[in-house]
Amino acid sequence: MSPNPVGDVGSYLKDQRQQAQLSLRQLAERTGISNPYLSQIERGLKKPSAEILQALAKGLRISAEQLYVHAGILEASPDAAETQADARAAIRLDPRLTDKQRKVLLDVYDSFVED
Repeated sequence: MSPNPVGDVGSYLKDQRQQAQLSLRQLAERTGISNPYLSQIERGLKKPSAEILQALAKGLRISAEQLYVHAGILEASPDAAETQADARAAIRLDPRLTDKQRKVLLDVYDSFVED
């Protein structure tokens, strides 16, 4: 049986939001997507469009490609996207960093890896 991409992307988004230490309301403010709609996505009740995924990726400061893979829009490729997600996760999870330091490191990282 194939995995449910709607649920998969929802749980992935919830994990990413929690790693970023954001509430649903904060993510809604960052992305312009309503809090109830975000909740439905996270619970696997709604399948977000590519545009919604792009806004969420920007709001969470993660790779849109990874979201597309979790949503079943793109095939997974073992390339830089995975490394990028790992680098972002490492920065977010390092307990030695303050929130301000995390933000600065993520901003610097983005400036080097964006096309």
